Amino acid sequence: MESVRLPVVNQSGYYEIRLESIGGLGANLCGKMMGELGTKYMGLNSASFSSYGSEKTGTPVKAFIRYCEASKDIRVHSPVTTPHLLGIFHDALIQDHGIFSGCNSDSIVVMNTENNLEDPCAAANNIPSVKCVFTVPAQKIAIETHSRINVVMLGAMAKASGFIPIESVNKICEETLGRKYPQTLSNNLEGIRRGYNEVKRVELTLTGRTEISSEKETEAWGYQTAPIGGVNPRFGSSVISDLSASRQGYFPFFLKERCINCGLCDSACPDMVFQFQKGEYRGKEMMVNTGLDYYHCKGCLRCVSVCPVQALVKGVESEHPDKQWFLPNQDLIRVPDYYEAAGPDGYVTSESYLTEKRIEGGEI
Repeated sequence: MESVRLPVVNQSGYYEIRLESIGGLGANLCGKMMGELGTKYMGLNSASFSSYGSEKTGTPVKAFIRYCEASKDIRVHSPVTTPHLLGIFHDALIQDHGIFSGCNSDSIVVMNTENNLEDPCAAANNIPSVKCVFTVPAQKIAIETHSRINVVMLGAMAKASGFIPIESVNKICEETLGRKYPQTLSNNLEGIRRGYNEVKRVELTLTGRTEISSEKETEAWGYQTAPIGGVNPRFGSSVISDLSASRQGYFPFFLKERCINCGLCDSACPDMVFQFQKGEYRGKEMMVNTGLDYYHCKGCLRCVSVCPVQALVKGVESEHPDKQWFLPNQDLIRVPDYYEAAGPDGYVTSESYLTEKRIEGGEI
């Protein structure tokens, strides 16, 4: 087996990759496949591991991969802080500056997004000065090919890296996914092919952009650094958390004209998304559904299941960037000036978001 030549390495002699995702999109498996790919099919030494919380699905997930020449040992097993290749699996993560931590002039960034980053937008402003940026509509491709976002991103990152052969990617897919899910192998291979072919490089104006340092100093709270009175303002609450990143491509689309204001959606919703206020319906004074707080919607689609008149239907979120009935929670004492990018999601537990049936109440 001929060894692949790494285009760039750090001072330790490693080529480093970091995957930023939310649980449920397959970044953990993608990281494992990239690690095995280097060892089995590219003649390199490699190491990979992932980092995620106890809830995993819907919460932040990171995967780390290191490559080096076969004659060298990998003796570093800490998280990747200065990636040569950064893969971002969900476009909601682009809003977070910390996602790009450690990126520099040697870094290649691959994003799953359908947005045109060449147009002026807030998301593009978060991208630091890097070597180049690639985008791929992985969500759209996965839906069309009945595959997964992780295999589409795997193909896209192979193309963007410039040294990972597509033939080797297909082989690791056949070995890893073909053995466990032989019935979906052709779909996954098609997802890889389209990700490889449809990823595109975007030209961004990097004037004034700087590198985002990966170093962060922290210190214990004391009388000089603790909040006044010793009150911890960061208590365990998700009331100002933006759960948008937990939605895996779909959201409840509200058809106001069909709604009979029965309240079943509000009863089924675990996150107080529906905003009912006093109003009039068919000549009677009653509580009327005035909209949805999509900040708190994590995309479990329970409301879609219980709606008796199909006033709530499953919609593809990328097709509705401006949600007509978006209404922030009116029961909050105050509406936050900003929502924190977060997303605990204990309901969506599927391995695939593309099937329609539910397994044990969890798979969508």
